[in-house]
Amino acid sequence: MRDSERAVRQQIIDLCLEMNRNGINQGTSGNISARHSDAMLLTPSATPYEALTPEMIVSVPLEGDGSDWSGPLKPSTEWRFHRDILRARPDAGAVVHAHPIFATTLAMTRRAIPACHYMVAVFGGTDVKCSGYARYGTEELSREALAALDGRTGCLLANHGAITIGSDLDKAMWRMVELETLAQQYHHSLLLPGGPVILSDAEIAEVLEGFGSYGLQSRDAIAG
Repeated sequence: MRDSERAVRQQIIDLCLEMNRNGINQGTSGNISARHSDAMLLTPSATPYEALTPEMIVSVPLEGDGSDWSGPLKPSTEWRFHRDILRARPDAGAVVHAHPIFATTLAMTRRAIPACHYMVAVFGGTDVKCSGYARYGTEELSREALAALDGRTGCLLANHGAITIGSDLDKAMWRMVELETLAQQYHHSLLLPGGPVILSDAEIAEVLEGFGSYGLQSRDAIAG
């Protein structure tokens, strides 16, 4: 294994541990993948993150039916939507899936997150969509996830959790943190009389234009 590949595998493990420490995920319910050459590197199924080593990260070809994976452990049960997202989205170098409390709470009600805060533009449009429901690990769920991600870099999965993508692992994880923050803010605003005031499409378009002048939705550009 080349040092460069080992580094990506270790980063996947480090980010899994980070998202559990930060409360973004619980147990082994989340999974992370990264594009690597003509394959993806993906967390294995039902393995405590603390026990993972770089050798345990699974390699799954991006082409084929998913059966030709390599590694000592089976890939995550959600391997299919990771592979299909990386196939369909050349802008995606990494995919993060987790069950954050507030994002998942909204997904249980099958609500999209509207433009209640300008940071919704981080995800590429005027809302964060919620997919239709399908059982975990299925081809149908993969189709639903791809539809909800159309024109977006994050989505909610109905009665399930959330997905974010990024050009690399750090950006995909950053978006998951931003998505959970936005979900929490939206949830709390719904509890107040009148609920949130939703920004107009024109106002979000101005935000997107501003982000673009700094480079595509970079963290530094929108930190303030």
